[in-house]
Amino acid sequence: MFNPSRDQVRTFFIDAWRKHTAREVLTPLETIAADILQNHPEYHTLVEDPEAVDRDFAPEDGQVNPFLHLSLHLAIEEQLSIDQPPGLRAAFDAACAQRGNRHDALHDVLECLGETIFNAQRNNAPPDGLAYLTCVRRRAGLV
Repeated sequence: MFNPSRDQVRTFFIDAWRKHTAREVLTPLETIAADILQNHPEYHTLVEDPEAVDRDFAPEDGQVNPFLHLSLHLAIEEQLSIDQPPGLRAAFDAACAQRGNRHDALHDVLECLGETIFNAQRNNAPPDGLAYLTCVRRRAGLV
């Protein structure tokens, strides 16, 4: 099972962006990461700083962890590629149509995924795929 450390995840995004901007050959996963970063110019300065691996982003200070945000985007892209949970791709396609913008629809899904992870951690239970899918469908206006 793939279980990278916080530093490995951060280094992955930093390296993917460095390779992208240097026009080096990217792995398929690095290509997805670079595409995600292209849609987040507000994070370019961060991922161009190798010291960012060690930065803290405390929620109690009102900070959003950009690496968590990017990681959730990456997870969603993987889920969409395999339609997991089943029906996610169709719900996402509906969200895209409803929002008129793929990135905005991804952020809707990201909110649902974050809520699902939070609830799983709070309840000390596995993530509820049905609740996740229902949330995405609700945001797409299907429920």
